Amino acid sequence: MNSCSDPQPPNLGGKKLKIMEVTITSENFESLKNGEQPLVVDFWATWCGPCRMVSPIISELANEYDGRITVGKCDVEENEDLAVEFGIRNIPTILFFKGGMVVDKIVGAQPKAKLQEKFEALL
Repeated sequence: MNSCSDPQPPNLGGKKLKIMEVTITSENFESLKNGEQPLVVDFWATWCGPCRMVSPIISELANEYDGRITVGKCDVEENEDLAVEFGIRNIPTILFFKGGMVVDKIVGAQPKAKLQEKFEALL
């Protein structure tokens, strides 16, 4: 049986990639949202095909922006309250926070270049 409970790190031709994104939960969300760094939250689910397509890109960007942007993943089935709070109806949905407020949003799978534009805009 194939388990998709955790997104797999991207394959970088044999190079190991340290996973920098954090797991967002109802318990830690407020402190991360109101932290010193901007926050990017990927709302996803284990059964979501497009979420699995975006996951390696999010992992790469989390590594590239480590120390400048906090990047997290929020499983909508385990944290339904957060999904409801932000009106998440389709996944993947990626929210961009700065100063504790949502400043941008992407719905659906997007190429790395598009996501990177949004990351740069947070800085």
